[in-house]
Amino acid sequence: MDEGQQNKKNDQNILEQQNQDNYNQPNERELIKKQEEQQIQKTKEMPALKYYFSNFNIDNKQINQDIKDSLKENAFFDFFENRNYQNPDKNQWNPTENTPNFQESEIQITERKVNTMARFAAITRTTKETDISLDFALDGTGKAEIDTGIGFFDHMLTSFTKHGFFDLKLNVKGDLYVDAHHTVEDTGIVLGQAIRRALGDKAGIKRYGSFLLPMDETLVMCAIDLSGRPFLNFSAVFGAERVGYFDTELVREFFYAVSYNAGMNLHIKQIDGENSHHIIEAMFKAFAKALDMAVSEDPRIVGALSTKGTIV
Repeated sequence: MDEGQQNKKNDQNILEQQNQDNYNQPNERELIKKQEEQQIQKTKEMPALKYYFSNFNIDNKQINQDIKDSLKENAFFDFFENRNYQNPDKNQWNPTENTPNFQESEIQITERKVNTMARFAAITRTTKETDISLDFALDGTGKAEIDTGIGFFDHMLTSFTKHGFFDLKLNVKGDLYVDAHHTVEDTGIVLGQAIRRALGDKAGIKRYGSFLLPMDETLVMCAIDLSGRPFLNFSAVFGAERVGYFDTELVREFFYAVSYNAGMNLHIKQIDGENSHHIIEAMFKAFAKALDMAVSEDPRIVGALSTKGTIV
């Protein structure tokens, strides 16, 4: 056998060996299928944190139906109707893009969203004076479903939810035949408890927030430290005793209850203003903006923002 024939035979042997190696390796379709199966299994192992809400919705037809079912079964149910998972890096969450990193990218997005939704608290509190059911999410869209039996108070809490980008579902049955005091104060107690529970160990949050809010002739300052040490410094002068069926003296009672049950250092001061409606509304909105700032997360913060290493 001459040298040319020997080289040709060697090349043929190499080609046959490469073909055999390629045959023994899974093709791209098999890899993707295996990755999908691994994703489904990992999704099924997520904590089954189910609330009584309905309509968990992942609006993406490209997602494997098994993954959809698994997410519905094991991830958080949507807090309100028809909220879709959204990827902050894209307009629409779209993990299936024929990429070998399908499993890794989808798991990362899913777990990030589940962790975000975990900043949530659901509390029920019943006494002889009030019966309160409250669901509160720090990372919301400003969705409010509120019924306290006091129209002006509902309006203030709706403004708080909207301007803080929280989600709040609240139902209160109070002894309004007596007056509004128990209803307002107890709502503050439960909201404060919900804020504290939703924050957990407070790892990664900015902790401090402040806002100077104008409303027509009114100017209100609010400053917050989520230190775990409750204190309220409140200063305001109301020209009216009531706004609607809401006693203006109850504004301080509400914020006192929130601050002491949330473990919050809270300063609210009226700098200027005459209209009692404007002053109170500016306080609730300023409180919302300052709290939104204080609970927001900063990637530079590792653990709790304290030299002690913890914020209780």
